[in-house]
Amino acid sequence: MPTQTVWITGASSGIGEALALKYAQDGACLVLSARREDELERVAARCRGAGLASDQVLVLPLDVTDWESLAGKVQKVLDTFGGVDLLVNNAGVSQRSLCKDTDMSVYQKLMDVDVMGQIALTKAVLPHMLERGAGHLAVTSSVAGKVGAPMRTGYCAAKHAVMGFFDALRAEVEGQGVSVSTITPGFIRTDIARNALSGDGSAYGKEDKDIAGGMDVTECAEVVFKGLKAKKREIPVGKGKEMAALWIKRIAPEAVFRLTRARK
Repeated sequence: MPTQTVWITGASSGIGEALALKYAQDGACLVLSARREDELERVAARCRGAGLASDQVLVLPLDVTDWESLAGKVQKVLDTFGGVDLLVNNAGVSQRSLCKDTDMSVYQKLMDVDVMGQIALTKAVLPHMLERGAGHLAVTSSVAGKVGAPMRTGYCAAKHAVMGFFDALRAEVEGQGVSVSTITPGFIRTDIARNALSGDGSAYGKEDKDIAGGMDVTECAEVVFKGLKAKKREIPVGKGKEMAALWIKRIAPEAVFRLTRARK
């Protein structure tokens, strides 16, 4: 079976890093993207330690909000590996602030990074997949992409948006050989809360108990890896009560609204 080429954004930490290691153990060629090149090099070294040759890992620093650079980045991947079999749009930033305390610039950044950046890179890669009649596009959304939660108005809005975009994209391209998966994590033990934006745009800088008590990131990556291998259209991953909200909202939305309101 030919070696798969997997491009992961947000690969410098958290779910992206853990997923990169899973694909390294599986023998895939990897493209690792994020803004922090030094952290990408660290992850690349871990992937080589997991068994990949040096020429199987491409460190490709990338800011998903720099749309003008994306065509060149895609071409670099094509020149290096010949194509992209799986693109995992995993770059993102969260939020921890009440709506009344949140600057519009923070909402703009959340939309630029978590929505428009994912769309822009997907649009840059999609034509090559359609030309080949094969490929797999994935995005890391969130339970917050289906359930509203206090202190996360902008983050919930962004994750609802990418869920809608990729669900609609699936309807357009699935019959042309391109699969689309939405990854829907609950609380996963990463630095997402510490790196979240406060109302003024500064880093929140603190852990929260939901994240601290969440699923281990390596366990999360295992679930996502298996789901992507199976080309599941939606991949819920988590172990807490928040995962039940995905199903409860369908049959008893008022119950979910009351529960989330009580979390303030």
